[in-house]
Amino acid sequence: MKIAVIGGTGLIGSQVVKKLNAAGHQAVPHSKSTGVDVISGEGLDTAVAEADVVVNLTNSPTFDEASPAFFQTSMDNLLAAAHKAGVGHLVILSIVGADQVPALDYYQAKVLQEKLLAGGPVPYSIVRATQFMEFMDAAMSWTADGDTVRLPATPIQPIAAKDVADAVAQVAVSAPLNGIRNIAGPEIFTLDELGRITLSHKGDHRTVVTDPGAGMFAAVRGDVLTDKDAHLAPTRYTDWLS
Repeated sequence: MKIAVIGGTGLIGSQVVKKLNAAGHQAVPHSKSTGVDVISGEGLDTAVAEADVVVNLTNSPTFDEASPAFFQTSMDNLLAAAHKAGVGHLVILSIVGADQVPALDYYQAKVLQEKLLAGGPVPYSIVRATQFMEFMDAAMSWTADGDTVRLPATPIQPIAAKDVADAVAQVAVSAPLNGIRNIAGPEIFTLDELGRITLSHKGDHRTVVTDPGAGMFAAVRGDVLTDKDAHLAPTRYTDWLS
């Protein structure tokens, strides 16, 4: 299959391209660095021409109130280009529980992206993943102060980026779901617990303080970022750390 991976040079996209090509498909990465801009539309028609499948892994440059405009414009442009090219399947990556966190602009922007895709003219699949293991250091840096890291006890189900890439690649070469597939890591932790595990493994002697108001995940209520019924990935967090 010929597969255009928009955002194909990033954390997930680069691995998706590698996996698809290793499986015998023709996956081509596209990004701003290759002359494709989903906001201006530059290079999009050429990127998706003759593609059987388009995988869109582009992301908003910010997580604030500007993010909905990014997804609105990028999806409008991509859907128009894919429809014109006769693409048979369009895949995006979203977030488990995004529709359950109304207080976060970025999560609502991802919900908007899903709705635009589902309402568009191209058969589609939405892969919703839980929080990436690779983002744990960033999550701790937001609320670190001296010898203390403040984290809420938000339940999360971390998944390794390589497992996300596996799932996206598998969906891309399958029939369109015209719906959502949830994927998640095999274990559930509270975020503060995960912070302690991470620091201990690294020999970092900072203290994690449980603070329900700390950081972005303070806006999450309950266990909506987890899904015990999702397709579970194999990589455990401590194995990933090692």
